[in-house]
Amino acid sequence: MKLHIEKSRTISQIQAEFQQLFPYLKIEFYKEEHQVGEATSRANTLSGSVVFESVYPHLNSGEITIYPELKVMELETTFSEKFGLSVQVFHKSGNVWLQTTRTDHWTLLEQNKHAEEKEHPIEENRIDAMDRQELE
Repeated sequence: MKLHIEKSRTISQIQAEFQQLFPYLKIEFYKEEHQVGEATSRANTLSGSVVFESVYPHLNSGEITIYPELKVMELETTFSEKFGLSVQVFHKSGNVWLQTTRTDHWTLLEQNKHAEEKEHPIEENRIDAMDRQELE
């Protein structure tokens, strides 16, 4: 999947495209950068309605290739180095979105799968029980 970053696009457009591929993850954009493994303050979060040009007038258009084996820290670094954009990946945990600060070394697929398993634990147990019955 390729995310097209352009001055005229809104943050929510990029977020929606990302979530199509990883429904249990989301990316947030910030006014200031954070260090790898470090959380970002909620006060620095940019609204989804923000058009990139209004915050980043010198933004160069381009694209980022996103694939399941890409590590979170690599994605965040790519946004920063290629576009000067500060992003943080979050994973869903019940009704809450948590920053992936401790698991930035995980791939996007691992993050998404882990969050999905937390979201549907009963369903997973039911499937495991069905698999065991088939083996017997």
